[in-house]
Amino acid sequence: MFDAKRLLDQFLGGSGRGGSFGGHPGPSSYGQGGYGHAPSPLEQVARSLGGGGGKAAILGGLASLVLGSRRGGGGFGMPGGLGGGGLSGGMGAGRAGGLALIATLAYQAYQSWQANQGQRGGAAPARAGGFIPSADDAARMLGGTRFAVASPADEEDRSRALLIAMITAAKADGHIDPEEQSRIFGEMDRHALDADDKAFLMDALRAPVDVEAVARLARNPEQASEIYAASLMAISVDTPQERAYLDHLARSLRLEPGYARHIEATLASASAQR
Repeated sequence: MFDAKRLLDQFLGGSGRGGSFGGHPGPSSYGQGGYGHAPSPLEQVARSLGGGGGKAAILGGLASLVLGSRRGGGGFGMPGGLGGGGLSGGMGAGRAGGLALIATLAYQAYQSWQANQGQRGGAAPARAGGFIPSADDAARMLGGTRFAVASPADEEDRSRALLIAMITAAKADGHIDPEEQSRIFGEMDRHALDADDKAFLMDALRAPVDVEAVARLARNPEQASEIYAASLMAISVDTPQERAYLDHLARSLRLEPGYARHIEATLASASAQR
């Protein structure tokens, strides 16, 4: 059975075995798999495609190829510092899972944006700020808010939506073309990749880039913020196509332009403090 939450954790380096948020675990770890474990099927796929130390840097697996190979191996390509090392910190040591990470960053952006909007007089607006949460941080911050997970089914639905958002954003500049897809699919067939994960990834990679379809995955304004944040994590916003994609996505999600940029600044701030 497909487990979107587990796959999202892998995309963000949170496989439960000491991976990192977009961080590079160090050259010595690649000999056995990140942090000394045997390489997973996802890692084997990435290595077969030439991702030993570069393409595997985001998560040590196929997601690094999908989301990071065009950046020369680096971590999440974010404005202000998420390219390169990415979001560091071992997931296995109390870091929040993938959905909680994205939800918490979106919540931080929402809170500071609301505070800025509520200011009166000539006071200068507060700068966006964000930090990478621990599991305890995430539970404390999200508890009782509309960003909190309502049920296991809600967690699964939201994780699936974020995966689709990330993969679609990664295709926005046309880098993952049919030839590259064929290469990825061929390597999937060579390794013991979970059948349900493989089917999901193949469908997501084959699907056309459809901004409106991604936007329809948001069931409320909070999920719209999460989808935009997740999309930002997948790209560097260094091409006109990527910028146009994000601007279109923000409009389709009904995010105010200033708020969309505030989410970008919040994620950049969180990266800078890693």
